[in-house]
Amino acid sequence: MLKQSEISVETRGRGTHDLTSRIDAAVRESEIGTGICHLFVRHTSASLLLCENADPAVRRDLETFMSRLAPDGDPMFTHTAEGPDDMPAHVRSTLTQSDLNVPVRNGRCDLGTWQGIYLWEHRHAPHTRNITVTISGE
Repeated sequence: MLKQSEISVETRGRGTHDLTSRIDAAVRESEIGTGICHLFVRHTSASLLLCENADPAVRRDLETFMSRLAPDGDPMFTHTAEGPDDMPAHVRSTLTQSDLNVPVRNGRCDLGTWQGIYLWEHRHAPHTRNITVTISGE
């Protein structure tokens, strides 16, 4: 069996947005007990992240680390059509993931105790981000 849906996320700008409960709800609604949940973000300046869900300092530290790798306004970037965070956002998304696969067991995402699913917005301005959720199994 195969089920597909879409989740839209209104971001407030750069940072992480917890999707775990929304993804779990989509899996439950699919009525698939065992299988795979594939997530795909349809944007070039946001990504998906499977990360620590207990201590928000982990996600802040990831943001700090990424800011050093791809700093806003760096003169090496020539693609600045939408501002100084434009190209750094693209670099961030290519260094991370545009899709995730999560096992489905007993009709739920089979995540570890401290794992959560996040959208990572790489732009400073608010955006609407769309994620395709495809669940396959039985």
